[in-house]
Parts: sequence; C-alpha cells; structure tokens
Amino acid sequence: MKKIYAMAVLLLMAIGASAQEGRNIYNRYSDTEGVSAVYISPAMFKLIGRIPELNVEIGEGENMDLAPLVRTFSGFYMLDIENASVGRELLREVDSMISKGRYELLMEVKDDGDIVRIYTAGNDKTIESIVFIATEPDGTQFMCLDGTMNRSEVESLIAKVASSDM
Repeated sequence: MKKIYAMAVLLLMAIGASAQEGRNIYNRYSDTEGVSAVYISPAMFKLIGRIPELNVEIGEGENMDLAPLVRTFSGFYMLDIENASVGRELLREVDSMISKGRYELLMEVKDDGDIVRIYTAGNDKTIESIVFIATEPDGTQFMCLDGTMNRSEVESLIAKVASSDM
C-alpha cells in the first residue's frame, strides 16, 4: 500500500512539475533585454469565462462560442525575442523540454527559413498544454497555453475553423 501511495504522489508531482514548464521558461526570459512578454493569469481567464457567450466569427456568417473552452485555461505565456543569441538559448530549452517525451508534435510549417511548430501535452481526453514556437531570421516567438482543455472540444474548434477557411 505504501508503494502505491508513493507512486501516486510521484505521479502527481510529475504532472504538476510538467504543467509549470511554460511558466518557468516565461519567468526565465521575461525580464531579459530585447524580450517582449505577455502573461494572462488564471484569474483573468475566470473573469473572461464569466461572460455567458464569447462568440468569435470563424467564417462568413458563422460564429463559435469560445466561453466554455476559455473557462478551462489556467495560464498563457508569450515571449517575443528579438535578440538572436537569446532566441537560440530559448529554442534549446524548448527542444530539451520537448525531448522529454511529454509533448507531441501537432503541426510543423517550414517556409523560406521560418519554422513554426505546435506541440500538445495531455492524454486522449484532455490537453493540458499547447506550446507554439516560431523561429525566423529576425526573431523567435514562444507561446504556451496551459489548462485542462477537453480534447474533443479543441478538435471540434480546429475542424470548424479549418472547414470555414475552405
């Protein structure tokens, strides 16, 4: 019984630690010269989530209510880095975070030296974190959205947005 309890505690600690990776990266770079930083707290998401409907136009004449999804967010971290050496350092740190195997590549776009990658972490039912990293010759952008997002709702949103663009 003690072994099961110890394993459960270790698992919960690992989940809590990995959910803080985006925040740790944000905290490490947000006060660096040449870095623009944006943080949205859980309190702000709760406030936004109190709005009964948060309709966003996703296509011509087609709206989608994002309020249920926004209520699941617990943190948003964004860094826009103009300093090339700081950008390379951040990229190495994100690559290290990704290489631990918790994140899976959702999408990658390469265009004339620009690279955009989107990763998710979670399971079959929920997405706990979405990481966006973009590298360009003149800068690096990092975004991390944490929460407990229903995977089917996120996939439905992506499908509706993608079908409205066609």
